[in-house]
Order: sequence, then C-alpha cells, then structure tokens
Amino acid sequence: MRDIGGGPEGGGDPEGSPPDDPEGSSRVRDVGRPFRGADRVVVLAAGKAAPGMARAAAQTLGSRIRAGLVIGVTHADTPDGFESIVGGHPLPTADSEAAGRKALALAASVGADETFLVLISGGASALMAVPADGITLDDKRATTQLLLRAGADIHALNTVRKHLSAIKGGWLAAGVRGACRALAISDVVGDDPSIIASGPTVPDGSSFQNALDVLERFGGEEGHSPAVVSRLRRGASGTDRGVHETPKPGDPRLSRTSTTVIGSRRDAVAGAAAAAAALGYHVLRVDNAVVGEARIAAIAHVRAMLAEAAAVSRPACIVSSGETTVHVTGGGKGGRNQEFALSAAALLGDHRGMSVLASVGTDGIDGPTDAAGAVADSTTSARAAAAGLSPDQHLLDNDSCAFFRALGDLVVTGPTGTNVGDLQVILLA
Repeated sequence: MRDIGGGPEGGGDPEGSPPDDPEGSSRVRDVGRPFRGADRVVVLAAGKAAPGMARAAAQTLGSRIRAGLVIGVTHADTPDGFESIVGGHPLPTADSEAAGRKALALAASVGADETFLVLISGGASALMAVPADGITLDDKRATTQLLLRAGADIHALNTVRKHLSAIKGGWLAAGVRGACRALAISDVVGDDPSIIASGPTVPDGSSFQNALDVLERFGGEEGHSPAVVSRLRRGASGTDRGVHETPKPGDPRLSRTSTTVIGSRRDAVAGAAAAAAALGYHVLRVDNAVVGEARIAAIAHVRAMLAEAAAVSRPACIVSSGETTVHVTGGGKGGRNQEFALSAAALLGDHRGMSVLASVGTDGIDGPTDAAGAVADSTTSARAAAAGLSPDQHLLDNDSCAFFRALGDLVVTGPTGTNVGDLQVILLA
C-alpha cells in the first residue's frame, strides 16, 4: 500500500475509528468517558450521523443523561428517552426551524452544574436552522440555493449562513450556562470545526463583510432577498446595534466550550484502502483532497492518478476523497459525484486496459437525486454512443443522473447514517 500527498491536512494514517466503524460511534464512547464523573448531561445530536452518535452516548452515559434530542434525516434508531425531530435537507424546512428552536431551548435549559454534550455531523446546517431577526426561512433557503447554483463551496456557503442565523457560528453554545462539549464528524475538507455544520459551538472568525464578499464572488447581490442584503450590509457597517456579530475567539460566553473532531474523510479512505488490500489490490492511497469544479477536477485527477499508477502493480486500486462543487447552468438533474464520473468517462475509455472509477457521497446522497454517485469505466463512452447518449450534452445540461440511470451505472445505497465527504475509487486491471 502506498500513500501519496499530505498537503495542509497532513499525511499518514488517521487516528480514530476503525474502518468498520463509519459513524465514529466508538470514538463517541471513548471521548465520552470523562463525562462519567458529571452529575447530569444534556445531549443534542444533529446531522446525518445523529442517531448512531446518540446511541453511543446513551450506551456510555446511561442514566446520567437528563434529556436528549436527535435532529436527523430519519426517526429510525433513536435511543430510548431521546426526542426525535426530522429536519429538511439539503435545504432547511419548517421542521428544520422547529428543530433549531428546540435545540436552542435545550441549550438554555442546561444548568450551571450540567454538561451539554453536542454531537455534530454533516447535514446539521440544514437540519437545524433558526433565522436571525428580520430574516425568514425562505430568505435563507433562497440564498443557499443561489450560492449553490453559483458553485459556492462549503466554506463560502457557511460564512453567509452563519451571519443569517441565530444558532450557527457559536450562537448555540453561547446560550449554555454549564460546560459545553462538542464532538464532530467532519464532512468538510480541512476538518475546520468552525465550518462543520456552520460551527454552532465554535467561535466564528468570519465577518459580515466576508459574507458580503461571498455574495459578490458568487453572482453578486442581485437576486438575493433585500432582507438578506440589508442585514449583511448593516452588520458590516457596525453601526446598527440590533445586528450582532457572531461570537468571536475569546468571547467569554464560550469559555467553557470545547469542540473535538472525531472522524473525517481520512477514515473513509483508510477503510476503503484496507478493504481493497484485503481483496488483493495493490493500493495507492491519496491524502490530498480532491476539490474544485467537479467536471474539471475529474479530468485533472484521473490524468494524475493514471500517471502515478503506472508504477503500481496490477490489479491496482487508487483511493481518494474530498468535496467538489458544481456550477449549475443547465436544467438537468445530478450531483457532484455523478458529474465527476461523467467527466472522467472519456479518459477511462482512452486508457489501455480495463479501468473503473466510482465517485460517491459517503452519506449516500448526491445532490437532489436518489443516488450516492455513479460508476464510469472503459466501456462507458462506447455504451453511451450505442444508446444514443451524448456525454458532452448531459454535462452541458448538468444532467448526469439521467445519463447514468440510462446505462444502469448509478450507485444507490440510500442514506448511510454518516457523512465524511466524497470518496473516489479507481480500479485498474
């Protein structure tokens, strides 16, 4: 097994969950042990991995849990004694707002001698939403949709969302009188806890001006709700006492708060690499994150990996991870993983020997589709031509889902109960 890359996130094997523990539940139990001395603990679990993380907390803390709330994508598998709310995703719904207000109320109920245990995973930004004063949920939804269609990455998107929210950017923890301990499974490149789920327990280093800059960078202020633009402008001016900046590093309201990342994309890579090695593949594990515009990143990544793998014995398996973006200009349906695979198909067809690429979301959901991603191989282009499908036209229309559905090459897993970004696997015979 070979590793390549390292980059700003570092290299080598990650510490933490074993490959067969994708929800990171063993880490919740491990990191939860210090709570055994606490008299009472109040638990909030929010995100796609919320049920699994809540179950691990319940197993570890037992009767010490005074109250628990799970905010997820399903009511299934919620531990006994926990309230369950299903929010909306990828865009917040009225249920998301109800869930967010429940979470704020739960935080406010924590006594000075209690600990608030917050279990965060990807998807919590949409599942748990409370608009700031003067902003409606429709305003937030429209802003998110415009930025997503313009190709905004999660860092840019969350900079804006924090400044339109009463729960993100540290506001959840700011309302806690007792200690606040947050454990997070990361779905963002770099594992910055202030970005994961828009950092409800983390001081925010961004500003209203940064949020305005994001609007300008991704299409401008035109088209956005006047209420959104007005709030960001008033906040940036610093002259409106009714518009408050998010809690910043050093804010005394967060002095008893800590946030720890307990799982990330590196766990998915390690698990996939171990599984491939067990099947007899010579594994090339890529530590550098795959990022950028999906259709462009796919070509650059596949070219680089095919060149790198020339010295690797066959059969070979290349495993990488990250999170790309899609700038939507067409009227089709797809997701970044399906678009990544579609863009890579032509290169695979030109490669000597059999090659297969799969790009999937570890949450089992790729964009507004029922697929986790798609598979492309050396035969994709030929099979598409025989079926009268044009890869270029489907890319132009952002219609990768229809393309792969017609070929029977969608990867459909259903929600997986976790979320650590996207995983790409290339097999070479």
